[in-house]
Amino acid sequence: MVRSLLLVPLLAVAGGGVWLARGALVRWRDLRVAETYELSGDQWPMLVRAAGAMVCGICVTVLTLLTALGAFGSLDGGAAGRTGSAADRFEGSGAGNGFGGGADGPDAGRPAAPPVEAVDAAAPSTSASTPTPSPLPVVSRFDSVGHPGGGELLQSAVPGPDGHPRNVRVWLPAQYAKDPNARFPVVVMHAATPRKTADTEVPDVFEGLASAVQSAKSKPFILVAPEAPNGTAHPCELLAAAPMAVADDAALRTTIAATFRTLPPGPAAWGTLGVGDGASCAAAAGLARPDLYGAAAAVSGRYDPAALARTGAEAPAVGTPRLLLAAGKADTAGLDAARKLQSALRGGTGAAARAEVRISDNATDYSADRVRLRLVRQAAQYLGETLGKAS
Repeated sequence: MVRSLLLVPLLAVAGGGVWLARGALVRWRDLRVAETYELSGDQWPMLVRAAGAMVCGICVTVLTLLTALGAFGSLDGGAAGRTGSAADRFEGSGAGNGFGGGADGPDAGRPAAPPVEAVDAAAPSTSASTPTPSPLPVVSRFDSVGHPGGGELLQSAVPGPDGHPRNVRVWLPAQYAKDPNARFPVVVMHAATPRKTADTEVPDVFEGLASAVQSAKSKPFILVAPEAPNGTAHPCELLAAAPMAVADDAALRTTIAATFRTLPPGPAAWGTLGVGDGASCAAAAGLARPDLYGAAAAVSGRYDPAALARTGAEAPAVGTPRLLLAAGKADTAGLDAARKLQSALRGGTGAAARAEVRISDNATDYSADRVRLRLVRQAAQYLGETLGKAS
């Protein structure tokens, strides 16, 4: 009789637990999809369902024991001990979900980065009813490949979204080694050529950045140059059409923030830069991701105003895109392209209409290389000034 009475609540609790566990799994999958596209998601619905499934699992265990023994009075301390052990095993299965510590610094001559204050794209909490997602890779081994602009250029291979490694170059300003306690903003320089890093397209960019810092026109910042994705002949067009294709995805940002002394990823401290063919990449990234980049500087670019206006219109309703379009005084075509883009954004919708666009048209010198050096200095000054104001 006791067994038949216990069978009904046992089946009911088991059915409820399965329903809650399935709901938690669906919510977890939604959060993983949102994380892939750099969107924020609410974890509480998943956690509540997971907790409910855990409670149901414990109840099913207790009711199963009661049904097997046939009476309440048959339970002894051993059964309670077994139930407690199962709960302990459940709690232990959720531990260890996170990044490992104790990684070495980029090289022996540079102190390792202290713990980072905040890193975006953290994996959601999980329970025993859902599989534990793999933590994002953290690469701390960057090898020095040169000292341009008085700083240090390092290189490493960081796994991309498809799991294949891609080259990433990081330029540390001279001030990085001089002040071991300081944290620095980050500027990402997107490349316009597949499987290339932007510094190989514009090798003198470091001289311009260092010159801006030395002349007190810019604050020092770390430059990150990730390899452009393969599979498309025009990475900048891909970025404009699919903002989630930014080369500095969650895995790369986590790696940079964990390896170097950077300010946390976000519009208050991260910007983007593009020179020449890469200028449209910077414009697209700044318009598409105001939630990530607080400022974008595009130098000597040619743009597709209609496509970039659509990119800005579809951007997240978070933050205000801030964009500098710079071209030499004698670059008539470049200045015309900048003004057309400015007009297209003003007539657009969403984030495009909110964009704060500034045009620089006063750089001049005796050679094209000298003009580009001046333009890079202007871009560095704009980024340094704007990032601190972005939110």
